[in-house]
Amino acid sequence: MTVHIGAEPGQIAETVLMPGDPLRAKWAAETFLEAPELVNEVRGMLGYTGLWRGNRVTIHGSGMGMPSLSIYANELIKEYGAQTLIRIGSAGAMQENVKVRDVVLAMTSSTLSTPSSGIFRELNYAPCADWGLLKAAEAAAKTKASTVHVGGIYSSDVFYDERPDLNTEMTRHGVLAVEMEAAELYTLAARYGRRALAVLTVSDHLLTGEALPSEDRQSSFGDMVEIALEAAFS
Repeated sequence: MTVHIGAEPGQIAETVLMPGDPLRAKWAAETFLEAPELVNEVRGMLGYTGLWRGNRVTIHGSGMGMPSLSIYANELIKEYGAQTLIRIGSAGAMQENVKVRDVVLAMTSSTLSTPSSGIFRELNYAPCADWGLLKAAEAAAKTKASTVHVGGIYSSDVFYDERPDLNTEMTRHGVLAVEMEAAELYTLAARYGRRALAVLTVSDHLLTGEALPSEDRQSSFGDMVEIALEAAFS
């Protein structure tokens, strides 16, 4: 047990999928895993472990933002031995050709700062995905109905952003989408020699204002979860 995770030793699998929303962790576990077992509910952050095609998988919430994800990823890696960590979550599109319901595979993630910024000081570290996971996820995505995009994303410190100038420059430089967690996940995976990837479903669009209705989000996220699972065990 750790400060934030109440699982006993052996209850967390080496492969962990991390949605931001703990209720989405519950939905994904009950939908895609065989015999899912609740292994954590400390502070309402739900985690489940079960089987997918005979492979042990944990689906554990990360909370919103890089500081929250950093807590759970650190504990999952250092105390429970997680080897593969895949973020599954939503993102806002920043390019015209990226549409609502599309899937984005984050090859890199730019950011203004992360909880790890103090380590690097003046260095602009470039967090990136594990190549094997990224390649496998792209292959898996091509078998799904969703359109897939591979490239750089932006991990923001804030949800209510007031930097339209920055958004304009990121769009100009080809950033596909914005979310709030991947950069720190990739940095921690590099630090501890683990595999990480972010598989994201576009839920809204910064340029057009289009947004996926809340009642449609759950069904649209199914492809994302299957892509992540297939990539992890390819």
